[in-house]
Amino acid sequence: MSGIDEIAEWTRAQRRVIDLVRDLPPERSELTVPSCPDWTVRDLFSHMVGLGADVVRGDEPDDHNEEWTDRQVRARRDHDVAALVAEWESLTGPLRDWMATHNTRPLGDVIIHEQDLRGALREPGGQHTPGLYAVMDTFLGRFAGAVGDRAPIALVGDGRRWVSAGDEAGAAVVVRAPDFELARALVTRRSAAQLRAWTERGDVEPYLDAFALLGPLPGTDLTES
Repeated sequence: MSGIDEIAEWTRAQRRVIDLVRDLPPERSELTVPSCPDWTVRDLFSHMVGLGADVVRGDEPDDHNEEWTDRQVRARRDHDVAALVAEWESLTGPLRDWMATHNTRPLGDVIIHEQDLRGALREPGGQHTPGLYAVMDTFLGRFAGAVGDRAPIALVGDGRRWVSAGDEAGAAVVVRAPDFELARALVTRRSAAQLRAWTERGDVEPYLDAFALLGPLPGTDLTES
């Protein structure tokens, strides 16, 4: 991620999430998150808060494994949203300091999960922020590595155009969708059926594994609008 103030983008995303969840009635906080179906809204928010606490404490495994994230949720199982907001706000300064000293990996987590929460709550927003595009660029790099030396594939948005090799005209596969949809696909938040529907040239099937950068592709279509 480069070319923007990533710590400021993290702070803006944190504020958007807090504004999104702060006044949720209890029944809304217990909605299942379609993109993280093992978690409710409160569970996912617990993970976001817990990740910040663990990062500041120096407890951050390289692989962000499931046991680590589940522990964050379990530790806050009895916390309501107000308590979680208060904990996260108390971590704002320490996390900003940590990112200034180390790196801005936490930006990816908050940007991705902001949209996961919005999908569960049916509250769209934050779809064209510099932070989202920064995360998109990071995952395009990972996608390129996953594609490897296969025939070129082009991802064509309404603002961004990317080709794994050569130019769009020579790409064997062209996937066309709005920038936001492609950004979500790159973080494994769109189904194989959605990717097939966006393919205007070639066969995307041999590339589906490259989109599974954060686990298996969703079994059902996902949307945040």
